[in-house]
Amino acid sequence: MIVAPSLLAADFANLADSVAIINDSQASWVHCDVMDGVFVPNISFGFPVIEAVSRITDKPLDVHLMITDPGRYVERVRDCGASIMNVHFEACTHLHRTIQQIHRAGMKAAVTLNPATPVMALTEIIQDLDMVLLMSVNPGFGGQSFIDHTVDKIRCLRQMIDERGCSALIEVDGGINAETGRRCADAGADVLVAGSYVFKAADPRAEIACLANL
Repeated sequence: MIVAPSLLAADFANLADSVAIINDSQASWVHCDVMDGVFVPNISFGFPVIEAVSRITDKPLDVHLMITDPGRYVERVRDCGASIMNVHFEACTHLHRTIQQIHRAGMKAAVTLNPATPVMALTEIIQDLDMVLLMSVNPGFGGQSFIDHTVDKIRCLRQMIDERGCSALIEVDGGINAETGRRCADAGADVLVAGSYVFKAADPRAEIACLANL
C-alpha cells in the first residue's frame, strides 16, 4: 500500500520535524493539501511551503489543489517540486485540457472526486489519468469521520479501471485509520492519505507502517 501522510495535520511550528518523520518511515509520498477559502471553506498553505518541503524530502510530492480553476497554476506547481498534481473534477470547466497541461509539464495527473460526485463522471477521461482521488470526507478540514459509502465508490472505480484496462491508481483521503484503511484496501484502493491518524499518534512511524502493510 502506498501511504501519503498529509501535512495538513502536521505541526506547522515544527514542519521540518514532521517531514523528517515521513522521511524516516515507510511512507511513499508526501501529500500537500492546498486550500483557497473559495472552493473549500478553509485556507491551508501555498507554494512557498510546498517548495520548502520539496527541499527537505526525496519523497514525491502529491499536491492536492482544493482551489478554483487549478489549471492556472500547473507550471507553478511543477516548479515547486511536485511529482503529482491533483485537481478536483468539480473545479475544472475544461478537465481534459487541464490534464493535458499537467502531463506536458512533466507531472502525473490526478483527478479528485468529492463525496457526492459519482465515479461515472470520469467515464470519458479515466484512460488519461494516472490516479483518481476519492474524498472520503467533505474537503476543507482534517480530522473528519470516514464516509462509509466511499467503499462502494472504490469498488465501482476499481471495476471501471479494470474493465477498461487503465493504469490509474485509486487514492482515498479522509478519516483514514487502520480500520477504514483496511476496508479501502480490501475494496481495491492503492494509495491512502492519512493526516490526523499519523501526526496525532504517539508513534507516527508505527501508524504509517500499519497502513503500508495493509
